[in-house]
Amino acid sequence: MDNLRNDSYIVEAENVWRTYRAGTHQEVHALCGVSLKIEQPCVFVLRGRSGSGKTTLLNCIGGLDYPTSGTVRIFNQDILKMGENQLVHFRRKQVGFIFQSFGLNPIFSAYENVEIMLRIAGASNRECRERTLTCLEMVGLTKWRNHRPDELSGGQQQRIAIARVLANRPRLMLADEPTGELDSLTARDILSIFQRIVREEHVTLLLASHDPVVDIYADQVMHLSDGQLVPGG
Repeated sequence: MDNLRNDSYIVEAENVWRTYRAGTHQEVHALCGVSLKIEQPCVFVLRGRSGSGKTTLLNCIGGLDYPTSGTVRIFNQDILKMGENQLVHFRRKQVGFIFQSFGLNPIFSAYENVEIMLRIAGASNRECRERTLTCLEMVGLTKWRNHRPDELSGGQQQRIAIARVLANRPRLMLADEPTGELDSLTARDILSIFQRIVREEHVTLLLASHDPVVDIYADQVMHLSDGQLVPGG
């Protein structure tokens, strides 16, 4: 019965510890036995102050960092047992990352910043065009598709970053302080887009933020404090 139940988990982290060495003898515990489970597509918010362990946990779940101990399963696959090439392929197909800094190519247009992800994945010319335009439409940037990032506002640049992540149809999106550089009105607009995408694309969003306004858009909220996860919201 346990195996059948586990098959339904999108994310399953169990007793995850992440310890860093600071100097010769000192250890810093960024994560202290964190366990969480996400069973269905939703907006799942991790909230906590700077230094609480949010980014470390997202990195461990996304395979960008390795826990000191514990297990991490995504879609019932133990990512800690994957080789580097397998993990890269898994992330490319299943997981999308959105960061506070938008990470866009400054010489590419909005269209090209999204399309490049499909090119890398080997999509046909027709599929590249259709999916790129669909993703830009989802974030309301069709009219700005030929503009470069420096010709767009911060909110518009974050929309491009979201469209770029959506291009390869990930099943899980990890967003680390995605509204951290935006004003409050633009942040709410971006959060509304996230909420709609989760519903329409049936993806799961795991979002880390220190801003309490994100709770309004969440299906579930957990708080991180000193590397430990506690219920919230």
